[in-house]
Amino acid sequence: MITGVHVILYSRKAEELRAFFRDVLKLPWVDAGRGWLIFAAPPTELAVHPGEEESGRHELYMMCDDVHATVAKLTAKGVEAAPVADRGWGLLTQVRLPDGETIGLYQPKHPTAIQAVSRPRARPPRDRSAKPAKKAPSKRPKS
Repeated sequence: MITGVHVILYSRKAEELRAFFRDVLKLPWVDAGRGWLIFAAPPTELAVHPGEEESGRHELYMMCDDVHATVAKLTAKGVEAAPVADRGWGLLTQVRLPDGETIGLYQPKHPTAIQAVSRPRARPPRDRSAKPAKKAPSKRPKS
């Protein structure tokens, strides 16, 4: 059925944006032909929120484990970032892209779908107090 999600960012400065994802964020990529780079994104989640005025609008956030450390690494590479805000559900900032647009970056405080699918399923604990069942004697005919 669904094997992935393909996100397209439109930009007047596509080459600069491609260089940002390739050289600054170090995302793996393939050249789909004639310099059209397609980047491998980290595991992805999809959320659907209710909204009257927001209907038809979409948002894109990159997720990280430590937003302050990630912002420090990005700003050391010359990337601008807004102050980190605690929204209750996560720590959020906006990162300025080379074309002047921004993209969200956040450290979730809530359980994530990525965690749910990546951790091994829990097995019920084994009852170690029970004695192993004895094997039934073999009912093979004697030759």
